[in-house]
Amino acid sequence: MNSSNIIEIYTEETPNPESRKFVTNRHILPNFQLDFRSADMAGGSALASAMFQIPFVNGVFLANNFVTITKKQEYDWFEITPEIKEAIKQFLMSGTKPVDDALLPKDLTSDTAAPEDNSPETKIKDLLEKYVKPAIQMDGGHIEFRNFENGIVTLALQGSCSGCPSSKITLKSGIEGLLKRMVPEVQEVVAEEE
Repeated sequence: MNSSNIIEIYTEETPNPESRKFVTNRHILPNFQLDFRSADMAGGSALASAMFQIPFVNGVFLANNFVTITKKQEYDWFEITPEIKEAIKQFLMSGTKPVDDALLPKDLTSDTAAPEDNSPETKIKDLLEKYVKPAIQMDGGHIEFRNFENGIVTLALQGSCSGCPSSKITLKSGIEGLLKRMVPEVQEVVAEEE
């Protein structure tokens, strides 16, 4: 068997005890991410729909080369991890596209920010992109900029960040501290209410 056909999957714990990151040697959703919090939301994603067929799956987050699964509280990871790994592996071996093209932005690879734009919003987005998102993705999550108004930055927490006990600390101590230091117009950072 050709070694490039072998699908490898390993798990990483996240700060959220109910979420685990399943990392693979295959691209799942390069340069983009999608968060599915229920089976009803997963209609445009064959991979997310397949994961929600597993009774203990409570949320699916897709990004780059990983799937973050949020489980139902009454289950233990040691019991369910092998089944999730196998389901992801079987899906990837099937060759089915993980996500319908309709869910992906048309300008996935284009950079829309003007190089000369020094507005506070542009600075905030740049800081999030360079310093915050990579660290949060390491933990199986994602943050998304929603808006900047009256000194308040609103972010959406996705993947393992959603419902994570330490996400408020990360939001206030880490992200808010960074943005206040680097962009004087920022007074507060809040999470978007779901």
